Amino acid sequence: MAGDRSGAFPQLPFSISSNKQTSNPSSNLTRPVNLRSHSGPSTSSQFLHNGIIHPLTNGMPPNPKSPARKMVNLPPKLPQGFRCPGENHFKRSISFNHMTPMSNPNSAPSNASVCNTTVASSHSGGSISRIAPAAIKRVCSADPSLELGVSSSARHDYHDDNSVYSHKSHGLSSSHGGNSVSNDSSSYYQHPLMNSRFVSTPSNTSANSRRVTSSNASQGSLGNTPRGKQHGGVSASRGAGSSGNASVASFDLMDSAKIKNIAKKKRKEYAKDGRYKAVRRVVDDLNKAIGAEKRKTAIDQVCIEFDHQDETKHNAELYLGAANILCLVLSMSDQEDEICSITSALEMVYRAEREAVIISYHDVGAALIPLLLRLLERCEKGRKVLAEECISNISKVLLYMTRIAELRIPLVGHPGMLAALERVSTLPLSMENRVLRMRILANLANAEGNKVMIFERMSLLEAVMKIATLDKSESAREYASAILMDLASCNTNQIPMARIEKVLATFVKLAVVEDKVETREYAVSGLQNLAFEKKNRIQLVSYGSGVVIEALKKTTSSDSNDKTRRRSAGALTNLACDGTAEKMGNHDGLLTTLAEVSVNDTNREVQQRAALALTKLANSVTVKMKCWGTLLDALIKASQCKYADGIVSAMFRVKTRVEENRTSMAKHPMLLTTLAQMCLQSEDSEPSSADHKDGENATKAIAHLANDPLNHKLICNEHILAALVHGASLGGQEALVTRDAAILAMERMAMEHSNRPMMARYPGMLVTIAKATEREMHEELNGNPVSSATGQPRLAKPLLMSLLVAM
Repeated sequence: MAGDRSGAFPQLPFSISSNKQTSNPSSNLTRPVNLRSHSGPSTSSQFLHNGIIHPLTNGMPPNPKSPARKMVNLPPKLPQGFRCPGENHFKRSISFNHMTPMSNPNSAPSNASVCNTTVASSHSGGSISRIAPAAIKRVCSADPSLELGVSSSARHDYHDDNSVYSHKSHGLSSSHGGNSVSNDSSSYYQHPLMNSRFVSTPSNTSANSRRVTSSNASQGSLGNTPRGKQHGGVSASRGAGSSGNASVASFDLMDSAKIKNIAKKKRKEYAKDGRYKAVRRVVDDLNKAIGAEKRKTAIDQVCIEFDHQDETKHNAELYLGAANILCLVLSMSDQEDEICSITSALEMVYRAEREAVIISYHDVGAALIPLLLRLLERCEKGRKVLAEECISNISKVLLYMTRIAELRIPLVGHPGMLAALERVSTLPLSMENRVLRMRILANLANAEGNKVMIFERMSLLEAVMKIATLDKSESAREYASAILMDLASCNTNQIPMARIEKVLATFVKLAVVEDKVETREYAVSGLQNLAFEKKNRIQLVSYGSGVVIEALKKTTSSDSNDKTRRRSAGALTNLACDGTAEKMGNHDGLLTTLAEVSVNDTNREVQQRAALALTKLANSVTVKMKCWGTLLDALIKASQCKYADGIVSAMFRVKTRVEENRTSMAKHPMLLTTLAQMCLQSEDSEPSSADHKDGENATKAIAHLANDPLNHKLICNEHILAALVHGASLGGQEALVTRDAAILAMERMAMEHSNRPMMARYPGMLVTIAKATEREMHEELNGNPVSSATGQPRLAKPLLMSLLVAM
């Protein structure tokens, strides 16, 4: 190949033929039929002209009148012949917003928009335009028939907003020492009398596998910030890439002009910076290298120069055109060792920060990604000596790009991307390459716009489940579990996923059998996501004679990870409803397990969620069910929970309001004693405390039981009398409800004549009732016909007279 006087490459004498996937980009895409297609610019990532793809001109044919070295304009004050990326490749200019594909019968279809997302090839370097889909939110509706309400706050310590969660992006850090994942967590708490549904995020428990570095944050991973609920996902921000750089925050993928301005400014800065003289030199040498020997030498020098962990320097390499020149040289190379070295150099330069990677993708991505995918398939089929290393390098380049939230949907749009990920379960890849490929897919599945497409590609879903259940690598199984969890977080996928028994079996296996904490956590979170959909609850409870319930029961009681236990209890809360209550209540040991966890677990949030799961389930259990007695035992045990915030005592009150429940509850062992203890423990509590709520609820529950004449003798014992005397003697306006309920209960009990002598002789009874009589007299003198707060008639005076007569 002869060079011109400047030593630059002449016009390309070769062509890269389109493969079958390139000629039909929709062949490997399964589009969600229920999502509206967005009309806009062409979404084809390449354009064909007379059967030839032009990688560095985004598929547009080169201008035959312009010299070869004008394909990329020179930056200011750089040596002649150096090709700097990102400038216009032609003398003429074409508007980004008005660019349309060439009318060619062989060109790829232009409309490939998926999930309201438009991916467009720009004339100036493969710019991608994206309309991000609206975040999916769910609001739990309150049941108006229920007695107690629930706070609707969505972003406080014990409240997640009603969205389903998913994992954060999985990417290599600059040093490649592990994957960066942002996984904040919060607990979610609702009153049991509501049809609440749980959401949360997976944990960040492993310091080695879940490191968050500054570079990772700039790559689109959110750090462990204090939680008002980041739901960064899971899903709220879904790893939507936050960066400390103001310029990064100020542009998006749709603003091509602003990106060009930033790129131009950065190129000028790095071109003038003396610290990057060596970078400019090696890139220039590679650009001018003519002949195989010179090119090999130049590539070796590039690999030496780029092999470091300095992100700022990698930024300079990208802005100064390293990726563009490497892409060009890679498209011309056919030697195995040379291809391996070039892909290694590409892997090095893409260790850069988020902004530089985004701009580089705009500049050369439309040519580079299809080239890498074809090369990846070639390496997999050839299985030569250096194939595994080359596959690893390509996989890492793709991984660095998928760490960036804005690039995930455009990357899936490239023909062959999902097919390449699908082959992970059938090829004899090394463990490292299997893990890398699962990490790429995990990042892509984290984007809301990709979830339906990935799920509807059943062969890809089968591959993920095969890796999740059979792969020997713990890390590969972990990322497979995260992928399934993310797919289950999409409300469009939840119903069809729950109908696939193999999906449920995979989740159960991962939740119970796996040794790695994160894998179990993702699996439990996936079940919780599926239980979020009301239509799935009976299916999940009935599957395999209750194996899902058994798995959740086991993880709630015995898993070593706090967040896994918490999410497992949350999944059980989601499953609890009128249609599933009897099956869940009859499941061996479930109610007892929830009660024990609510009292004995070492984590406060787990205790709260277990108590909430138990009380929500209790709300649907009736006295006619076989599990009624077991439920009362469980509620008695759960009453000892210090963090229940009054929900267990509220459930006693609600259940005693039902007339058919009262006799069995009054006869149940330890139930009356438990109610009495709840009343007495509020003696020194603050009016706003949970103990005060427990005392009020328990006193009202006793009053409800006393409404049944069959219970009058049963409840007249020392424990109940002590509780009622205590409640009736409370002072302050905040205790008015408790006082009135205690007087009412005593008046009902005194209707049984045989109870009156015992009541009259109980220490403090007459004094307490006398004081209540005095209060009522003052109210009557003030003109109040009944209790202003409760509407209860004045009962203390007749009660006092009946007890005095009994003495």
